[in-house]
Amino acid sequence: MDHYVEVTPAEAGLTRDGVIKLHGAEGFEGMRKAGRLAAEILDALVPHVVPGVTTEELDDIVRQMTLRAGAVPATLGYRGYTHSCCTSINHVICHGIPSDKRLKDGDIVNIDVTPMLDGWHGDTSRMFLVGDVPVKAKRLVDVTYECLMLGIEQAKPGNHVGDIGHAIQAHAEKHRYGVVRDFCGHGLGQLFHDAPEIVHVGRPGTGPELRPGMIFTIEPMINIGKAAGKVLEDGWTAVTRDRSLSAQFEHSIGITETGCEIFTASPKGFDKPPY
Repeated sequence: MDHYVEVTPAEAGLTRDGVIKLHGAEGFEGMRKAGRLAAEILDALVPHVVPGVTTEELDDIVRQMTLRAGAVPATLGYRGYTHSCCTSINHVICHGIPSDKRLKDGDIVNIDVTPMLDGWHGDTSRMFLVGDVPVKAKRLVDVTYECLMLGIEQAKPGNHVGDIGHAIQAHAEKHRYGVVRDFCGHGLGQLFHDAPEIVHVGRPGTGPELRPGMIFTIEPMINIGKAAGKVLEDGWTAVTRDRSLSAQFEHSIGITETGCEIFTASPKGFDKPPY
């Protein structure tokens, strides 16, 4: 049986205990501001994601923008992580570490940012196409974005977490793509990772019921090949076992009385490439 608790902003930062938090208007307002900043940071990266740029240079832009806005990058110092974003290129599923590696023409890259503004986390990621990208890779990116939005369509009161996962899984598998099981979406708010887990596969009507006030991420990771992945020796970088391309999109959302609100939609309309 899943447990739910209505929380005030003062209580929202309590430790993760498996209880699903239901936030009020103040929580939603905090998430709106943090989510908008996260989306603005990704918007600002668009002209910089070009062949020849290093992922470290992109990380510097993310850090400077976050700090200038009066926020802090939630990933900086998180479990020893030393960067302000994750940059996952080609066959990297997630948690790619920014470095002096230069992006090449034809690469696809996911950039994942989480500014923490006034105590609230705005968590979002988007795919970027670097130069002239092959049709096969573009198709994967398009279908992954469609998976995210089909999952979000199911995010409404009375539905269940399994409905979100099922919508994503059905669409990805229709295209013979693999859905990563090792990583999932998560509750969010004043904690970076909270209950419930939002798995991107599932059966309709299963898992926790969605109730107004819930705040969480949906972030499907879709592979052209098989679903299996592995984490490299650095302890962070997750890659596809068969070295096939992987793509991901992520939004932070809140369940409302009638559906859901996307906190991390792009103010410039740069929700999916080409931007």
